[in-house]
Amino acid sequence: MSPDHSRDRSPYRLRLDPLVTERFPAYSVLVVYGFGLENGPSDGNSAAALRAVETRARAVFGDQKPQSDPHIAAWRQTFGAFGAKPSKYLCSVEALLARVLKGGELPEINRIVDYYNAVSVAHVLPLGGEDLDRLGGDLVLTVAAGTEPFDVTDGGGEPEFPDRGEVIWVDPLGVTCRRWNWRQGVRTRLTPETRNAYFVLDRLEPFSLDALAAAGDDLIARLRATSPNVEIQTELLGQGA
Repeated sequence: MSPDHSRDRSPYRLRLDPLVTERFPAYSVLVVYGFGLENGPSDGNSAAALRAVETRARAVFGDQKPQSDPHIAAWRQTFGAFGAKPSKYLCSVEALLARVLKGGELPEINRIVDYYNAVSVAHVLPLGGEDLDRLGGDLVLTVAAGTEPFDVTDGGGEPEFPDRGEVIWVDPLGVTCRRWNWRQGVRTRLTPETRNAYFVLDRLEPFSLDALAAAGDDLIARLRATSPNVEIQTELLGQGA
């Protein structure tokens, strides 16, 4: 998978604030942009993908908890470093795995969300996807001042605000994801109508760059299976870029 740094299809891109990269130098993010997606309600194929990774995760982890995985352990340490209690605020993939290992099923949301959650669990990698057309400017991973609005409801309800010092993704309109990859907002969530999206694959050591690339390839293959005419662009940010 060769990176494509073209900016032709969107005026906006994802960026990393040096405040984050200097404090967490072991961090890398593979950003996958998908243009011309064909999303829709969950179907038999996307549900089957979820059931398959659930079965595999239960076989791999057995009686062990998600934090036994070195990558999840690294995310727990990182969350603690910026003030998020790791036992209360789980990175996205730990939250998914905790549900699966307790015997629950991954939720069926829509085709593309189902597929990216399947990739996340399969590779034990925090992975989120959002609607590129809902951004109001470049999206930056930075340290919160605590004044940035975060929408938690449809229809203009009162926003929340991140804690000061929290690592957030934010654009000129507000926060799109709190505590790095803990909770996504409403404004940019993927819906069945989404046609252009970006996907964030978060990696910390000891998760290798080769493993990150493999997860990206898995995601891209699933996007192309559901959207044969999709245009894919990728960019690696942070360590190894």
